Amino acid sequence: MNTVLSRANSLFAFSLSVMAALTFGCFITTAFKDRSVPVRLHVSRIMLKNVEDFTGPRERSDLGFITFDITADILLRKIFIAFSLALNQVVLWDKIVLRGDNPKLLLKDMKTKYFFFDDGNGLKGNRNVTLTLSWNVVPNAGILPLVTGSGHVSVPFPDTYEITKSY
Repeated sequence: MNTVLSRANSLFAFSLSVMAALTFGCFITTAFKDRSVPVRLHVSRIMLKNVEDFTGPRERSDLGFITFDITADILLRKIFIAFSLALNQVVLWDKIVLRGDNPKLLLKDMKTKYFFFDDGNGLKGNRNVTLTLSWNVVPNAGILPLVTGSGHVSVPFPDTYEITKSY
């Protein structure tokens, strides 16, 4: 004869197994879905300054400012712009899209939200800075996929620095 506690334990274990199977089914239905969409990126202005770096040994570093346009139709929750420089990737802008917001991105003259520093002078005259649009899709269950849009643009940085005015 089973006690009330052993019957409750059996019911709980069975319910947990059913919920795990349903969660796995939910994961498997979206795990292999292709979420890449066409993205149009355009860089309208690039400015480069050589500024003093106060975090290190008082040397000067490159600071880049980029103005860009984005056009995409994405169903997403979190979006960020990633600039690739050689093997490094730096997030310069992001936006959280809430449920119910318009997922179509038509953004003009956006400026970087985060600083684009290079320790040293690696940005000056660099001909291969690639702008890509990447985003995360928050699933109901499973892994958090990082999706990269199908469009990208490579832009050269200027060979000269902007002159900062001191007053």
